[in-house]
Parts: sequence; C-alpha cells; structure tokens
Amino acid sequence: MKIEEKDVFKSYFKNLTLRERAVFEGGITLGALFHQFVGTPVSLKNREILERSIEESMKNQPCVEDISVEIVGNLKEDEYVSLEGKMLDVKLKVKVENTVAYLRLRYIKELNYPLMYVERIDEE
Repeated sequence: MKIEEKDVFKSYFKNLTLRERAVFEGGITLGALFHQFVGTPVSLKNREILERSIEESMKNQPCVEDISVEIVGNLKEDEYVSLEGKMLDVKLKVKVENTVAYLRLRYIKELNYPLMYVERIDEE
C-alpha cells in the first residue's frame, strides 16, 4: 500500500480540498527536485542517465503519477557543467483521488527565472 493511501496519512490533509492537495504535493515534488539536483555534474555522456534518475527518484514522492525531465542547453562532448535551474524542463502529473494536477518547471526567458507553476487541474 502506498503511503498516500493510508488513512493516517490522509488525516493530515483533511483541511485541504483535493485540488489544493494535488497542487501541494506537486509543489513539494518540484521543490525537492530543484534543490536536490541543481549543482549535479552533467555532460552529454550522462544527461539521459541523470534525466531518468531524477524521474525515478521523484516517482517515490506521494501522489506522483508521472514525471518527465529534460535537461536542455548546449552540452559539449567531453566537458561537464553543473546543472542549473534554467537547464531543467520538467512536466509533472500528480493524482489525489479523482483530481489530477499538471505542474511544470521550466526556464522563462522573459523572467530570467526557472518558474514552477500549475498548467492545469482536471477532475476525473
């Protein structure tokens, strides 16, 4: 049984709507991802491995249904850089009961900022 399915876990969130809870879980996941992996050495050789590793580790967060991580930028052969927030393009799907939130983390050039935001919320 997943932790989010346990009654004692649910009891801590009874003051939230399903929509609020889905956004909360998504925000926690994106924040954890950002602050855990920014600074990680990345190169052309390990970019895909790092993308999959980030995805698999974040799938352990409660309510995460799916996640897609893409590291963008000009990486060069035989050279590594430290992963920066502006290099992350993340699509996250969080499900709480019949509510599904789609969140995003990506660099917004006009803001000069890696923004985390809610793309949409669906009720199934």
